[in-house]
Amino acid sequence: MIDLLVRGALVFDGSGGAPAHADVAVRDGVVAAVGARLDLAAVHTVEADGLALMPGIVDSHTHFDAQITWDPTVRPSPALGVTTAVIGNCGFTIAPCRPADRELLMRNLTQVEGMSLAALRAGIVWGFETFPDYMAQLRRRGSAVNVAAYIGHSSVRTYVMGAAAATRAASANEIAQMQAIVRDAMRHGAVGFASSTSPAHNGEGGLPMPSRLAGDDEIAALVEAMAEGGRGVYMLTKGGHTPIPFLESLAARTGRPVMIAALLHNATNPRAVFDDLDAIAAACARGHRLLGQVSCCPLTMDFTLASPYPVEGLQSWQPALGLAGAALVAVLSDPAFRAAVRAELVTPTTFRLFNNEWDKVHVVQAQRAENAGLEQRSIAEIAAERGADPLDTMLDLAISEELATVFTAQLLNSDEDAVGRMLNHPNSIVSLSDAGAHLTFFNDAGFGLHLLGHWARERGAMSLAEAVRRLTSHPASVLGLQRRGLIRAGCAADLLLFDPATVGRGPKRRVHDLPGGAARLTTDAIGVHGVWVNGRQVADARGLVAPTPLAGQLLTEFSA
Repeated sequence: MIDLLVRGALVFDGSGGAPAHADVAVRDGVVAAVGARLDLAAVHTVEADGLALMPGIVDSHTHFDAQITWDPTVRPSPALGVTTAVIGNCGFTIAPCRPADRELLMRNLTQVEGMSLAALRAGIVWGFETFPDYMAQLRRRGSAVNVAAYIGHSSVRTYVMGAAAATRAASANEIAQMQAIVRDAMRHGAVGFASSTSPAHNGEGGLPMPSRLAGDDEIAALVEAMAEGGRGVYMLTKGGHTPIPFLESLAARTGRPVMIAALLHNATNPRAVFDDLDAIAAACARGHRLLGQVSCCPLTMDFTLASPYPVEGLQSWQPALGLAGAALVAVLSDPAFRAAVRAELVTPTTFRLFNNEWDKVHVVQAQRAENAGLEQRSIAEIAAERGADPLDTMLDLAISEELATVFTAQLLNSDEDAVGRMLNHPNSIVSLSDAGAHLTFFNDAGFGLHLLGHWARERGAMSLAEAVRRLTSHPASVLGLQRRGLIRAGCAADLLLFDPATVGRGPKRRVHDLPGGAARLTTDAIGVHGVWVNGRQVADARGLVAPTPLAGQLLTEFSA
């Protein structure tokens, strides 16, 4: 007898090939058979009645490193069809970490990943110091989805250099110590090495995240240490001073893939992302494997001026970083500060989050009754009505409300024709959900459902079969995930049952279920009827099943 039989589904097997009506049988967490009218007895039978069945979504860019220690269900991802999550992206991991550095690490995450410091303090289960310790804790505690983990540059740097990691270059001896940690992490099952050189990535007090202080020699040494065993992916969120030719040289020297984030379309500099993709394609043509992480979602963020992530990457905003209360208000009120910000915003650049598009910044929630009429209106509209400068308008409103005004900004990926070209680029990988991070700013954990519903069904930018491939076997092959991303006999039974006519993601909403009651944004699945991880159901049409089984596996063995 088999454990599960899904009968009469339209099966998209993950290969990109045409779907076929079939039954799928599962035994011991593995697909046992795929075929028409399987005559098998099963403990559980699901009548698909024409619904579609695909492999579970592989989310290659998450930040569940902290959340998974207190919430092994890693909400909301399983209910949104995700069956495998890759953590540690950008190098913002929580291991290794010395006990003395825990507060600094949490404060850095609060700044760079928009996490609640109170929630981190209350929630993180610190049963580890080293990366192997952390992996052992993940294995011991379990998770609802499969998990693969990067060893993270900023954490490794801080472990070796302490607070100096965010202020100076590393010595040769310190680089050698970091190499040893990376080698050890790879021996204990890391999927690769992750880092960031992005100017948007600042930590406590506005200091750069530690990896941003690394020189090319340090980056090369650590990528080479990762690759010594003949496997591993180097993942980088790229700043302007880390050119693609340098990244190609790393791929050439190590023979390992380089995953480059975050390739997002900027309407004020529309060629930049395609120049990067063209350079990536040229490197691949030379036999050096580079991939660009692209998003199928418009990058929209909620924020306040007390934590204005969209502008924190501006050089002119640096005097305000790390300040709070009266000190922050003083800087935001300074005419010289405002003039510098205005000047930078009108200066063309390759990449930044906010690009002076004030018509795309709206007031979400005013704090004073007399300002309620401003809600849902753009800063451009309000400024024009008042005959004022948009930057002054936003800053003055926020200051009048003690910096508690909630704004939203559509920052990047707003040109859908351009985004469609990026999604179909042969050297792109659909990613960048950032699930587990920026919890009060945005939630793109449902990116896979958005690709299936919006891009495949509604816009016809790709076939549904290709959208499924992009979410399943493609990332699985890049990451070296064994027996995942396909519905075939012998493959892991990570499955998503959905209605192709309705599948999508719902509107964002705010809930208060983080440790200490802290808020996060979430979204609900539309058209999802079931999610199975290693053959065990973790979600149905109503969301997570209760109690959610911790059916996931810690993935530590990867193909070369």
